Amino acid sequence: MKLSHFNFKLSNDLIAKYPAKYRDESRLMVLHRKNGKIEHKIFKDVLKYFTEGDVLIFNNTKVFPARLYGNKEKTGAEIEVFLLRELSVEQRLWDVLVDPARKIRIGNKLYFGENDALVAEVIDNTTSRGRTLRFLYDGSYEEFKKTLYLLGEVPLPRLIRKQVEPIDVERYQTIYAKHEGAVAVPAAGLHFSRELMKRFEIKGVNFAEVTLHMGLGSFRMVDVEDLTKHKMDSENIIVTEDAVEMINRGKMLKKNICAVGTTVLRAIESTVTTQGLLKPYEGWTSKFIFPPYDFNVPNSLVSNFHLPYSTLLMSVAAFGGFEQVMKAYDIAMKEKYRFGTYGDAMIII
Repeated sequence: MKLSHFNFKLSNDLIAKYPAKYRDESRLMVLHRKNGKIEHKIFKDVLKYFTEGDVLIFNNTKVFPARLYGNKEKTGAEIEVFLLRELSVEQRLWDVLVDPARKIRIGNKLYFGENDALVAEVIDNTTSRGRTLRFLYDGSYEEFKKTLYLLGEVPLPRLIRKQVEPIDVERYQTIYAKHEGAVAVPAAGLHFSRELMKRFEIKGVNFAEVTLHMGLGSFRMVDVEDLTKHKMDSENIIVTEDAVEMINRGKMLKKNICAVGTTVLRAIESTVTTQGLLKPYEGWTSKFIFPPYDFNVPNSLVSNFHLPYSTLLMSVAAFGGFEQVMKAYDIAMKEKYRFGTYGDAMIII
């Protein structure tokens, strides 16, 4: 597959600037893999495609306030810092993106908050992810983290930031978010309401949770035509024994194993045995899923409608079949489905 295969003309009007009024009342496209049949539903109708003993796999990562605004020493120039990854608890080291990057050099100090509540020093500017900062803070780690998060804001995508006032932080988290560490929300999970989850429970559908802390790697532009040459940034994943046991049991009983989002696809396909079963794992993955790809674990997928050229779209196309997914996207545009983080959903079964 080539990068150019994933281009399509998407009108900006179809990129959602706001979430649906109710989480479970966005639109839902149903794509049947076997025959290409397409249905148009409301998201809460997704319940009808599951039966007792089926397994929904959720990514329970939680978005943290990763965007900071501060000033450069001496000049006072305004800068924006995007926290990507904590490198060292003891040394208060973080990998970050800085904007404008061209004005930041090694040794520069950056100041954040009233009365310079936080000060950081640039110690490296050669990483592929941007810069490395050392925060100069004398208090305990807990006090430092609290101060850092108080000064930060949840990093809504720029398209959404321009439109949403006030910023609706609650709607930019899934209702089951638990473990902080993501800089972007796993958007497919935004459609699940507490009421819908309860209805799944009553029906006897099981919930398994894995963790993949989304960085910016999933959203980084692919700049090579040959997809085999694209390198994904590593992201931290946790697949617990409880999740493995539930998913493997469902798989052996030939139940519907549904991945909620492309991040779940990456997490579970990163830790598979030679028998095609899951195994517990905690570590890093740089797995890049694009067509053609043989999936070991899930047999259905919930996803949002993604943007042209995105690695997220490539993963969906790998699961649903390239031609069928691109045809479905063409229909979605004609039917005015909403694309992006706050957009509508599709389920591939």
